[in-house]
Amino acid sequence: MSTARTASAVPERRGPAPQRGSPARPPPHPSNAPWTSVRPASVCCASRPPTRPLLLVLLAAGVAAVALAVLGPKILGHATDLVVAGATRPAGIDFRAVGEVLALALAVTAGSALFIWVKLRLAVVVVQRVGRRLREQAETKLARLPLAYFDKQPRGEILSRTTNDIDNITQTMQQAFGQMLRAVLTIVGVLVMMFWISPLLALVVLATVPVSVLGAVLIGKRAQPQFVKQWAVTGKLNGHIEEMYTGHALVKVFGRRKEAVRTFEEHNEALYASSFKAQFISGVIQPAMSFVGNLNYVLIAVVGGLRVASGSLSIGDVQAFIQYSYEFNGPITQVAAMANLLQSGVASAERVFDLLDAEEEPAAPASPRDPARPVRPVPPARPAGRVVFENVAFRYEPARPLIENLTLKVEPGQTVAVVGPTGAGKTTLVNLLMRFYEVTGGRITLDGTDIAAMTREDLRSGIGMVLQDTWLFGGTIADNIAYGVAGDVPRERVVEAAMATYADRFVRTLPDGYDTVIDEEGANLSAGEKQLLTIARAFLTEPSILILDEATSSVDTRTEVLIQRAMNSLRTGRTSFVIAHRLSTIRDADVILVMENGTIVEQGTHGELLAADGAYARLHASQFAAATAA
Repeated sequence: MSTARTASAVPERRGPAPQRGSPARPPPHPSNAPWTSVRPASVCCASRPPTRPLLLVLLAAGVAAVALAVLGPKILGHATDLVVAGATRPAGIDFRAVGEVLALALAVTAGSALFIWVKLRLAVVVVQRVGRRLREQAETKLARLPLAYFDKQPRGEILSRTTNDIDNITQTMQQAFGQMLRAVLTIVGVLVMMFWISPLLALVVLATVPVSVLGAVLIGKRAQPQFVKQWAVTGKLNGHIEEMYTGHALVKVFGRRKEAVRTFEEHNEALYASSFKAQFISGVIQPAMSFVGNLNYVLIAVVGGLRVASGSLSIGDVQAFIQYSYEFNGPITQVAAMANLLQSGVASAERVFDLLDAEEEPAAPASPRDPARPVRPVPPARPAGRVVFENVAFRYEPARPLIENLTLKVEPGQTVAVVGPTGAGKTTLVNLLMRFYEVTGGRITLDGTDIAAMTREDLRSGIGMVLQDTWLFGGTIADNIAYGVAGDVPRERVVEAAMATYADRFVRTLPDGYDTVIDEEGANLSAGEKQLLTIARAFLTEPSILILDEATSSVDTRTEVLIQRAMNSLRTGRTSFVIAHRLSTIRDADVILVMENGTIVEQGTHGELLAADGAYARLHASQFAAATAA
């Protein structure tokens, strides 16, 4: 594994600013909320270990719990009938029969509680597996997304989708399995029992259901956009916090704390407003449903009393029906009360699946004869390093061309320096070579093979890259240096690479040497020391092609001289691309390319370009004049 391969998975860009004209991605909106609400079930069935059997057992336990629970009122109603009948008979109440009925009711209640416990236990297992699976899918997806996706997404927004939104989905599913499933099954079971006792009273109860459902739907439609806005603003707020924390030193240095706080307050206020509206609107559902439920009690009492008076129903049946009515309206009210949670979960699911459905980089190149069938060519063991750009064109946006008809031949072992003003396309050139972006015209070949016909892993395995912005992870210094090589790396090789890049000198002054633990920001190292570690990381990969993008910009002059000597040794026999602003670092390059507006305007050696008195000579004169003035 090379250092270059890491760059595609972990972008070096800090902050959410998109590259050249790349528009910020708008917040997602629920384009298909009903389908999104059931998509987590497919994730549940696809999780490992298999979760489908647990789901079936969970559903069976839920059905059994509800079936036993709905029998309770009917059994208690029979006990009431025994008491009423015994009170009017000379023999009195048959307490033995009443006791048997009550014992049966107790057993039914205990069995229902047992099945509820089994259901809740399995729900926890199923939901946590879904959460784990979603996190795995998100992590795998991020590794397959093109660099352009990260250029358009703030880092905090991506973090919010892979953490906050997934957590919200699991919490919603936990409530759905724990309460929603029981409520739905209870509604069905109670409805069956009510029709069994009295179809007339059951129709009276059902007459108010459309009113309840219509009210819940109308209120839910007004609440759903607010939940979508709530989680979109949460992503913006996280992005701002992450950006301000990463650059907190610059915020303080330039006195922008008030502006940062003001932006935070704007996002925070927007989050408060959207959250309040979402919760308030959806919270209206429960009292509305309770009002309709109370109307049911009045109707049942009136109609039930008339049926008892006419002898059509017993008192015990009316008692059971009133209890069933309570158990029927209770779950409906509970489902309505959970509408805010469900809508919030659907909004988070929209954002997560928007990430999971994003367009990926092709996993493998296509066959020239059959584009629908991917192929995997066998790469050479070690590329010679002959790179050819043939009429290459590229643009970040269709209407804004950046590079047009660029042609370049680099022979194996040559050192090519690329210079030019900011925005000329220097870094874009190597990004195309690394296939961080795909060319929009022409082609690039490596040793005669079109790189588009190679997998990205095969292409990047022979390329080492050192960027201007350093990237380190939390771990030991030795682990950071060895990061570019797959498998265990002997300590001797790590030390050799550090010595070759003159990083060994400062590493040995640290308390634990190569075992010194650094954080992910490398806060306990200077900028130059971090740069030396990334250069040592590239050295250790022993690449065939070396890309240095302002690799010495963060080191002092004396260290730069030492690194230049090491680089001269490293470049021997390797094709090297060096992007530099300081022209003193590329005097010995075999070819110097001068780029302006995506076009190579000059190329030659240092002496030839100075003699030509063109763009390179002007750049050289401006730097020399600046150095003299300093």
